[in-house]
Amino acid sequence: MTADLPIIRLRPKSKPQAIRHGFPWVYADEVVTDRRTRAIAPGAFAILEDAERRALGLVTVNPNSRIIARMMDPDPEAQIDGEWLRVRLRRALTMRERLYDAPFYRLIHAEADGLPGTIIDRFGDAAVIQPNAAWADRMIAELADALRAVTGVSTIVLNGQSRARGLEGLDERTEIMSGAIDGPIEVPMNGAIYLADLAHGQKTGLFYDQRPNHAFAQRLAKGARVLDVFSHVGGFGLAALAAGARRATCIDGSAAALALATGGAKAMGADDRLEVRQGDAFDQLEKLAAEGAEFDLVICDPPAFAPSKPALEAGLRAYERIARLAAPLVAPGGYLGLCSCSHAADLASFRNASARGIGRGGRRMQLLHSGQAGPDHPTLPQLAESGYLKALFFRLDG
Repeated sequence: MTADLPIIRLRPKSKPQAIRHGFPWVYADEVVTDRRTRAIAPGAFAILEDAERRALGLVTVNPNSRIIARMMDPDPEAQIDGEWLRVRLRRALTMRERLYDAPFYRLIHAEADGLPGTIIDRFGDAAVIQPNAAWADRMIAELADALRAVTGVSTIVLNGQSRARGLEGLDERTEIMSGAIDGPIEVPMNGAIYLADLAHGQKTGLFYDQRPNHAFAQRLAKGARVLDVFSHVGGFGLAALAAGARRATCIDGSAAALALATGGAKAMGADDRLEVRQGDAFDQLEKLAAEGAEFDLVICDPPAFAPSKPALEAGLRAYERIARLAAPLVAPGGYLGLCSCSHAADLASFRNASARGIGRGGRRMQLLHSGQAGPDHPTLPQLAESGYLKALFFRLDG
């Protein structure tokens, strides 16, 4: 295969040590981008060499992306075919089956599972693939075939609606590749039942990454009045109800997501303890304060306010504002959970913004717990972006 592949080469001043030590990306300004490099089709494979022409591995190339190359295999002789895909899927499946009793989890977490730019979430007999890199989009049929062979799932949905696809120059599309979707799928998690809309829902239909943070919140929720802000399909709210919360209120801008939250509560027999409020989260927090509302546990899990470095300062201000508005709603001695899924905001920056907001909301605090994504979202230590999720739980006095 090597003899048939083009070669891309690092510039003389680029340091290959990071690649040799496991960093999976090569940026466009690190390689010699001559006419032949620019002519490589997005998603095609090439051999990456250092400036001394020593092979570093087999990469996938996208001249349209700032990340011009992603490491596929450190063996330059590797054959990226169906068997190569099945090996990686089997390895990922073996770990998830050890971790979880039921087949509801993230099966492939992109680079950390050896399939760059590719997300696969499993929902029992169904799975959703997000091909967020050009190679995965190009090999989507082979990916689906390998997924069926390894897991036995019958329904596969392609969800191509992510921001990452735009950065790769890929179009948006959604397609049911096999099987059928008759409606939302019930997903058991932490004793709760969630409804995931695989065909029309946000991202893959459900956020598995918060599972351990839902579990921690459940320890605070028994008998509590709970507010779940940016709830999506009821993530923290339904987990709290499953743990014996007195009542849960879910706030989200999406009527469809709140309908799924209500459906999940009904499936649990807890719909009489759930209230939903549709609208802008900032506005709803201000309205609740004006109403004199008070909760024993408030959790805010917003979308990525800082998805990139240029957005970092504005994003941190937004996280601070959320904390400032949420803190006054927490009863004395109650708890506040604040979450961030922003790649660009590291833990220290997010923690500082949260603490500033709580202080400006007139409250004193103790930081009880810092959480991250579950083990079905493994991190690649060399790639900070793979460890994006942060969850902070505070106890508030005053």
